[in-house]
Amino acid sequence: MNSVIPVLDPASPQAEAINNLFLQVLLISAVIFAIVTGLILIAISKGRRRQTLPDQNFGSEKAEIAWVIGPVIIVLWLVAISANLVITLNAIPDVKPQSADNAEEVQDVELIITGHQWWWEVEYPKAGVISANEIHIPADPKRKFRIRINSDDVIHSFWVPQLGPKIDAIPGRDNYLWLQASKPGTYQGRCSEYCGAQHAWMNFLVIGETEEEYQKWIAGQQKKPEATTLISPLATAGREYFFKATCPRCHKIAGTSAQAMIGPDLTHFATRSEIGSGVLTNSTENLTLWLKNPQAVKPGCKMPNFKLSEQNLKQLVAYLETLK
Repeated sequence: MNSVIPVLDPASPQAEAINNLFLQVLLISAVIFAIVTGLILIAISKGRRRQTLPDQNFGSEKAEIAWVIGPVIIVLWLVAISANLVITLNAIPDVKPQSADNAEEVQDVELIITGHQWWWEVEYPKAGVISANEIHIPADPKRKFRIRINSDDVIHSFWVPQLGPKIDAIPGRDNYLWLQASKPGTYQGRCSEYCGAQHAWMNFLVIGETEEEYQKWIAGQQKKPEATTLISPLATAGREYFFKATCPRCHKIAGTSAQAMIGPDLTHFATRSEIGSGVLTNSTENLTLWLKNPQAVKPGCKMPNFKLSEQNLKQLVAYLETLK
């Protein structure tokens, strides 16, 4: 993890633009602060040396106009550069969608991000790929993804400090943003709008990689994991238990009868680096801990404690680890 404060370590043109604006405002504010502080100190120093009251000045129109013009120019300049930045960063569709049927074609989005309590659904509509809490993009300063952001329940806020501005995810409304990474790396994202008990654990990762790595990842995500041979009898038993239990009522696994979208899509669950939107790293031990009692790991999450037997627990873990 980078030791620099992420918001001050931009890794995209959008984040660099925000950082530059911040530095400009900081510099202007520092100069104003220095001037005002200096004038106050001069006044205090002169006042302490004099034994009589200073000459009384009841104002000058020229002086008042001069003192007003400077701040007005500064404010107008800040408004102009801020407005230009906002317009540049917002990926507003060129054409308004005419209907729900042609919305995706008209808006031409490459990513659809949906906030849930408390996880992120990630869809690549052109590639037909759905993931959760993990976004893969090519690391290219000349290539940016237009993303559409919304929410399935309450107001969330999508923010990757090193890659750009934050934007609200609002139920019933679509917002748009450019997502881009100038260099390969893993960038921490999070929800920055309080959204309930587990707001602090509604994190996600943006993984910037080379074009070749990105295309390889997309190709892997497009494959159905059921086409692979289960590696052990324990995993086979886990698959049977998964579909016999209530798991398919909440989760989807492509190529199977499990098609629900209440919880995260599990099609390629084993390829993800985290569990529970960042609360645990994805390992055999942590997956076992999560399935044993999700409420003990992430209190208030939508997945209840199913009180699995030790045997069923081992079977499910073995099966989920084959979903690659």
